[in-house]
Amino acid sequence: MASASKSTRKGCGPKHSNSPTIIVMVGLPARGKTYIGKKLSRYLNWVGVNTKVFNVGQYRRETVKFKSHDFFRTDNEEAMKIRKQCAMEALKDVCKWLKGNGMIAVYDATNTTRARRNDILDFAEEHCFRVFFVESICDDPTVVEQNVAEVKVNGPDYRDTDPDAAMEDFKLRIAHYKESYETIDPTIDDDLSYIKIIDVGRRFMVNRVADHIQSRIVYYLMNIHIQPRSIYLCRHGESEMNIKGRIGGDSSLSQNGREFAVELGTFIKKQDIKGLTVWTSELKRTGETAVHIGAPSEKWKALNEISAGVCESMTYAEIQRNFPEEFALRDQDKYHYRYPMGESYHDLVTRLEPVIMELERSENVLVICHQAVMRCVLAYYLDETSEQLPYLECPLHTVMKLTPVAYGCKVESFPLGINAVDTHRPKPQDAGPSMILVDDPVCDICGPLEAEPSIPTIKPEISRSSWRPTSASTSQIERLMQKRSNVARAALRDEVIYPRPGDVASVNSLVTLASFFRRPATAVEHRETELNLERRPSSD
Repeated sequence: MASASKSTRKGCGPKHSNSPTIIVMVGLPARGKTYIGKKLSRYLNWVGVNTKVFNVGQYRRETVKFKSHDFFRTDNEEAMKIRKQCAMEALKDVCKWLKGNGMIAVYDATNTTRARRNDILDFAEEHCFRVFFVESICDDPTVVEQNVAEVKVNGPDYRDTDPDAAMEDFKLRIAHYKESYETIDPTIDDDLSYIKIIDVGRRFMVNRVADHIQSRIVYYLMNIHIQPRSIYLCRHGESEMNIKGRIGGDSSLSQNGREFAVELGTFIKKQDIKGLTVWTSELKRTGETAVHIGAPSEKWKALNEISAGVCESMTYAEIQRNFPEEFALRDQDKYHYRYPMGESYHDLVTRLEPVIMELERSENVLVICHQAVMRCVLAYYLDETSEQLPYLECPLHTVMKLTPVAYGCKVESFPLGINAVDTHRPKPQDAGPSMILVDDPVCDICGPLEAEPSIPTIKPEISRSSWRPTSASTSQIERLMQKRSNVARAALRDEVIYPRPGDVASVNSLVTLASFFRRPATAVEHRETELNLERRPSSD
């Protein structure tokens, strides 16, 4: 009763909405706690929440060599001291993480007694951390046996041990934990924030969700399952825009792309995938790639390629020539960089979150998508960082098969042998500071600029909003404005020039004078023939 009142009095930490959070796993061995913890960490990192798993079992293995189930007996006082010491060492590292750059710590241990959970609550209260408990309860002997056989018997504690002997020893270990197991009680622990996952997701019990992060955790955990399945990923076939080296657009497939579509249909048929569903974007090149696959298909707007905004349908050379600042800024931080009037990879991850949730709920799926989209999906399943994500290689005419396994994802790659252009742009070796303006500074609208060395080059860590033109560069543009059209004046005054409805603007002649000022790019749409312009206030 004393421990009950203590639990009720404490709650789960401070009421500040931005407090760091400890996710505390609870449950008997072989109930999927580590699987859930690692999967949850992968998801939170993918959406931009810095998360790290602290596995107490690993601390124990580094402290003492495991011999047998006797180490986990409740009457083994020496072993109990070692186990408690390891638990506290893990908590100290949790504290360092959360007081540094960490936002979430997953504390992965059995935590089967109320006394141990109260120790964690005391620790969290002392350091102003929130606590959210995730308890996994499973009474299905088939699931437990499968988990023991696939994961625990082949784990580090039983390396080089006879499988049958390891299985028997681990069952005895579970029995020792059962002797002292106190589940989270809806009455005694009413003040705690927690979710109970019962029989691998057949039922859930949720109590006192305290903030946005906890609600996202609950939402995610209620969508995952452990049924065997595979996810097939591929890009659309080579498109006409791919051949021209242009990004974005909504072009049809090239001849090679159409050949890939036929080969993809044959490949999928040979795989004999039960209950397969095909997901495509709303762009026609993905739909054309799926035409030879005899399976139900769905179109997802969320699977559309990343929007390049004013740079849509340009080549990289044209972007570098017309938008040198934007080109350099993107190379400095490709994940967070947002195209003017377009999207960033970070935006794309946010857009794809519902797709990931539905993939977690689904069984066998073939996703036909685009390069940036495929990178984001792969980064989720392979636990890649935001720095690595924009540079993952996703070649055309190659199918990737992802099979979720115990603590990760197995990847198989199947090139289908159809020629295609290489659209991968590797990470620049020296991005940003060494980037200079185009060699021949010619404005598509106004003609050649008068040579004047005062226009500054991009500096490291440049911010679009922080740069202001020098007096010399301002005078140059002022003279330019006096001599040239009202387009230049509008660009300097942060006004956007739009064609009248019905005007057809050439994408290749999109240009911004703002790039000469090192400030946010303003879209100045210029028609190659006669322009009928109207002014509208800028949205900057």
